[in-house]
Amino acid sequence: MFVGVLLADVLTKWATQANLGVPRGPLGVYPYGGIGVFRDFMGISLSFTYVSNTGAAWGMFSNYSLILLIGRILLVSLLIWYVLRGKGPTLRLSALTLIIAGAVGNIFDMLYYKHVIDMVKFVLWGYHYPVFNIADAAICIGIGLLILDSFCGKKTQTA
Repeated sequence: MFVGVLLADVLTKWATQANLGVPRGPLGVYPYGGIGVFRDFMGISLSFTYVSNTGAAWGMFSNYSLILLIGRILLVSLLIWYVLRGKGPTLRLSALTLIIAGAVGNIFDMLYYKHVIDMVKFVLWGYHYPVFNIADAAICIGIGLLILDSFCGKKTQTA
């Protein structure tokens, strides 16, 4: 799972960098300077575009790229250590593996491109969802699975 997510992320970012380049128009105008996939299908539009991000989610803290990079590397190192210990429910370990794969993909971008490449642009019933990539999606799915695990996981009784 780790290798599959990381490979898909790296390849889609490479293809975006190689084929789309910097957007030619504002992100609010279809097809957002990229390639339109579909427009207004039941209120949803999708396109692929090129957006560079030097910060965290939604470009926050973009002036602190080096601090964010060091923090990401430390956090991923701790998560890898936890997963390699192999203790915990399978769902939790799978969720953390998705989070690690996504984080490693974004760390790779920061080291190689000096920014993270985002490319998936959704408009959901008029709301422009922030542009994201496969690594971001893997992180979000992993977090969702962790939340699910916290509600559905085996509860231990304390005396």
